[in-house]
Amino acid sequence: MRRRRVVRALAQRVGGGPSEVRAGLRSRPGGPDPVMIRDVLELALRVGEAMLSLGAAAVDVQQAVRGVVKAFGLTGAQADLTFTAITVSYDRAGDGRPVTMVRIVQERIPDYGRLQGVVELARRIREEPVAADDAAAALDAAHDELDAIISAPQTYRRWVVTVALSALAAAVAVLLGGGPAVALVAAVTTTLIDRVVWSLRRRGLPEFFLQAAGAAVAALVAVALFLWAPLVGIDLSVLPPSLVVAAGIVVLLAGLSLVGAAEDAISGFPITAGARTFEVVLLTAGIVTGIVGVLDVARRMGVPLVLADPPGALAPVPVAVSAAAVIAAAWAVASYARPRAVAVAAAAGAVSWGAFEATTALGVGPVVASAAAATVVGFLSEWGAPRLRMPSIVTSVCGIVPLLPGLAIYRGLFAVVEGGTGGLLTGVSILLGAAMVGLGIAAGVTLGEFLGAPLRLGTRGGGRARSSAGRGVTPRSLRRLVRRPPRAAR
Repeated sequence: MRRRRVVRALAQRVGGGPSEVRAGLRSRPGGPDPVMIRDVLELALRVGEAMLSLGAAAVDVQQAVRGVVKAFGLTGAQADLTFTAITVSYDRAGDGRPVTMVRIVQERIPDYGRLQGVVELARRIREEPVAADDAAAALDAAHDELDAIISAPQTYRRWVVTVALSALAAAVAVLLGGGPAVALVAAVTTTLIDRVVWSLRRRGLPEFFLQAAGAAVAALVAVALFLWAPLVGIDLSVLPPSLVVAAGIVVLLAGLSLVGAAEDAISGFPITAGARTFEVVLLTAGIVTGIVGVLDVARRMGVPLVLADPPGALAPVPVAVSAAAVIAAAWAVASYARPRAVAVAAAAGAVSWGAFEATTALGVGPVVASAAAATVVGFLSEWGAPRLRMPSIVTSVCGIVPLLPGLAIYRGLFAVVEGGTGGLLTGVSILLGAAMVGLGIAAGVTLGEFLGAPLRLGTRGGGRARSSAGRGVTPRSLRRLVRRPPRAAR
């Protein structure tokens, strides 16, 4: 008997526990009525569509959709999403017919202020399931609050965004070692870029042509400097056109979704990642088209194009860190982030450049230094999201903007336009290096987010279970939605 007990105890220790695989489960009969099911699926789809349109990652959108559905008792619901559509299906089992609903994502414009409101609503719904007696009232209140969030005025007026982008360009020029004159010209150039792009977007022009138009404006200013500088006796080394164009390129690059593409690919969303990657390639091709087209026409017209070397060294570390903070804060304002999020984004920008400087001091190249700095930003953004009660995407995306390789892209394109075998090879080499920096930044910030996910407050088991809303804050019952009128009614 004793031997049997020993063998049984040993078998229990060696044998596996409950299955963690939740695939292939049967649907169980019962549950809410068809009308309630439809309303719940509609709420989940609306939350997902809003988050995907406002800039959230695919993994966060899927978790929010599943959390909303599960909170109302639809535990067997299936959710899937691509770059342009979200599908949710619920099988009632028995004699009930399955209910499947689809939402098409028609536009994607980063608006971190609205995104924060949507993910906060999704978090409150997800954190505590709804009692059956309160489900109808809570569902109506959640729909009303989502309406209020989506229809609320934007955080800033459009002219504030233009000023923010101009400040971003000026700070980029300072970060690259330019003086006050370069910063001023870069700010004025970016103002022209933003107004031209905004005017064309209102007329429905596709994003590819918007990127090309913005890059063309920056290149035209550079050509004007080439023509105007000799007439007034200004040395191009004092006012290098390359820094002006580089500042404009960073403004255009900041809107690309390279980080989102890398995160979607690593998180297991290959279709969405492929679509985001193609979009990044297409928009980058627009920038290339605009710059190369203007420079090529200018060269054929006899404009003396000379690639003046930028300052031999970047700005001093304190100045560079301050400029990086301004860059990150300006992009947060341009993305309509709330004031507190803007302050956090400024700190993230300063940290990212400080980490870049520290890593560069060790003798590593720009690719590794940029990836390391992005990893630090990703880690801190994921770790601090629940503590600061703001989406981690605001910190991570804004914090890496100072690291974008705008100057390298322009110098590579300039070398390509110069022609000749030597210029072509040099340009391709520089552009390849810029692409490696971009990939390093995307991979680094994604790795940092995954490393920081287990340290989030309220995360159990050290898994990826996270959302950009910040899970882990003090739980609030969804019943407060019932007792509290929506924002629009207050």
